[in-house]
Amino acid sequence: MSIRHGLLALLDQGPRYGYQLRTEFEARTGATWPLNVGQVYTTLSRLERDGLVEAAGEDAEGHQFYAVTEAGRTELRAWFDSPVPRTNPPRDELAIKLAMAVTVPGVDVSAVVQGQRRHSIKALQDYTRLKGRALAGPLSSGEGARPGAVPSASNDLAWLLVLDQLIFQTEAEIRWLDHCETRLAQQAELQQARSQQAPSTEAARDGAAAPAKRGRRLRA
Repeated sequence: MSIRHGLLALLDQGPRYGYQLRTEFEARTGATWPLNVGQVYTTLSRLERDGLVEAAGEDAEGHQFYAVTEAGRTELRAWFDSPVPRTNPPRDELAIKLAMAVTVPGVDVSAVVQGQRRHSIKALQDYTRLKGRALAGPLSSGEGARPGAVPSASNDLAWLLVLDQLIFQTEAEIRWLDHCETRLAQQAELQQARSQQAPSTEAARDGAAAPAKRGRRLRA
């Protein structure tokens, strides 16, 4: 998730200072990816270093404003116009956890999968409940309000899009966990079949070797 480009998108609508950027970013994404002010100012410093934003004065309270430059607008348009690449997918902690679990002796991988499924189902229920509230009325007030939300139809639409993505992503995760459980069951059956086959193979070899041994004893 590009905080860098998210801040450029906000600054493209006018100069802002760090805390404003943090509040508006969280309002538009439903605080799904919370930011701290230090993270915002670190990103602003890098954007300024790269010539994408510039200092735009201070207000009476000493807040330092930043404005996007033409180079910053060009960078922002290129971001909007380019698909998000899948050649370097982000590290997924759950995928890494299961990949490690199946290789570490003594780990109950099925229990790991089942525990994650319970958690994911609860998260899906929470997201679905939030979506119901969002569709039922404005998010800028009442029980469904997001922290720091700015009343705006476009902000509400942005929040709905984020919720849809979280719901689809969680549904896909649950399907993947079901698939993992099927794979684990198939692997267990395969290992059991191999272990049962091994004694039969050894017995067959012993049976084939017995006549040869008897023949050698008779010739002797």
